[in-house]
Amino acid sequence: MSGRSILKRIDWLSVFIYFALVLIGWINIYSSTFTDDSSSIFDIGTRYGKQLFFIGVSLVTIVIILALEVNFYERFSSLFYLISMVSLLGLFVFGKTIAGATSWYDLGFFNLQPSELAKVATALALTKYLSDIQTDIKRRKDQFYALLIIIVPALLIIPQPDPGSALVFFALIFVIFREGLPLYYLVVLVSLILVFVITLMYGTVWLVIGMVLFTIILFALKRKTLKIPVIPLSLTYAAVILFSLSVNFVFNNVFEQRHRDRFGLWLRLEKDPKKLEQIRKSIGYNTYQSEKAIESGGFFGKGFLEGTRTKGDFVPEQDTDYIFSTVGEEWGFLGTATVIILFSVLFLRLISLAERQKNDFARMYGYGVISILLIHYFINIGMVIGILPTIGIPLPFFSYGGSGLLFFTILLFIFLRL
Repeated sequence: MSGRSILKRIDWLSVFIYFALVLIGWINIYSSTFTDDSSSIFDIGTRYGKQLFFIGVSLVTIVIILALEVNFYERFSSLFYLISMVSLLGLFVFGKTIAGATSWYDLGFFNLQPSELAKVATALALTKYLSDIQTDIKRRKDQFYALLIIIVPALLIIPQPDPGSALVFFALIFVIFREGLPLYYLVVLVSLILVFVITLMYGTVWLVIGMVLFTIILFALKRKTLKIPVIPLSLTYAAVILFSLSVNFVFNNVFEQRHRDRFGLWLRLEKDPKKLEQIRKSIGYNTYQSEKAIESGGFFGKGFLEGTRTKGDFVPEQDTDYIFSTVGEEWGFLGTATVIILFSVLFLRLISLAERQKNDFARMYGYGVISILLIHYFINIGMVIGILPTIGIPLPFFSYGGSGLLFFTILLFIFLRL
């Protein structure tokens, strides 16, 4: 296909939003890392200089992606997946530890995070498998293999430990649901999460009392012609109770203390208001300071390079996981609303593009892209404003990080090329 026809087919609205997010993100990275000693914006010794360099690398990568034939990505998707899994395994031998996680390769000039490559490769591999004419997602065997493609990279990432990145892969399950996976799997998953949370907040006893009340109401309101399967219902209740009883053991013996602290803060397990506030200022220090920074921005913000909390380094990791707090402080409600609107329009546009695809591979991959970007967006924003526990997931196209920007760019533009 000629270059002119490629440029006609590409969705320019998505491209515009991509560049808008990258530019706004870089401006806020510059602001959050700027000091009186800062030099040229092209100084790669600074974080904003390095990010600008990777923006340039990403632009070159976009040109390469658009130049390659469409079939290239489908044809070599299995090979990409294999390479990414090998790169994850290699971390256990050659990995570099940063902030307690062995998630990077030290390449001298920058640190490469292979989990970002694995997201792209897994989305391609899953799409390739699901779009194969021999795959029938209604069959248990095919369901197992599809889930295995998602689970393998997650299992390799969890021991690093990097549970936040591992969580992202499970967002790809929604691609399988979109292609026909029975909804009872989703019902079971959501039910387990609810039982886990209810057990932590209220205990197994209150959970059992709630189940008993539900059963009484169910039998009282049922019609005479409606038969309730007593044995399956009893087995389900027994499984729920056993799972609930295991929750406290897992929480206290499997979770690390930092994870218990974060869940405790998120679910408000501490009932004493004074102790809860103390926990927020210690264990939840990052989120506490992030909330204060956003609150201080008001409606219009304090202005570019005028954020007192940003300049005072009150918010840790403010150029990476907490970059949204810089937007809130310096650009206020108008700035945060603009970013949210840009992401929302991008997601809606990508959904529209995915639905219009005539090729199964392109449609499924489109939903893979949406799933990965959406879970990053939802968790990062939720974490920064305090409605979700701190997990450590960057904001796509926005947060500082060469590996993240590069592979998010690859993830998106492969879809725009298909």
